[in-house]
Amino acid sequence: PESLGEVAEIEQALNIANFINMSPEELEIVENRGIAMQDERGRIAYAEQQGEARGRLDQAIALIKLLITQRFGEVSQEISSQIESLPLADVEDLVKAFLSFNSLVDLESWLQERLSGEILL
Repeated sequence: PESLGEVAEIEQALNIANFINMSPEELEIVENRGIAMQDERGRIAYAEQQGEARGRLDQAIALIKLLITQRFGEVSQEISSQIESLPLADVEDLVKAFLSFNSLVDLESWLQERLSGEILL
């Protein structure tokens, strides 16, 4: 073959020839396997996305906890648990809000408002 494109065309032609010689049952099996493979690829892609999102959240939580500890010292387990329960968007908002905190009281107020459903701007 002169190019790799021709190899793909030859392979496709052979696959078509193989399909022509298959019984309807065999064709259905091949089709079902193809569908199953696509489903599995979709599940894998979804799991990868979920893992990446969880990794970003874990990193953001670790960062804000480190910043809080460096600035105010150790925090209670309750505050730590509240921070860990936040979704990624709220953790990102907390990092921004943290810059204006003067004490742990500010952090506690922010968490209380956020966790009670109020949005702090």
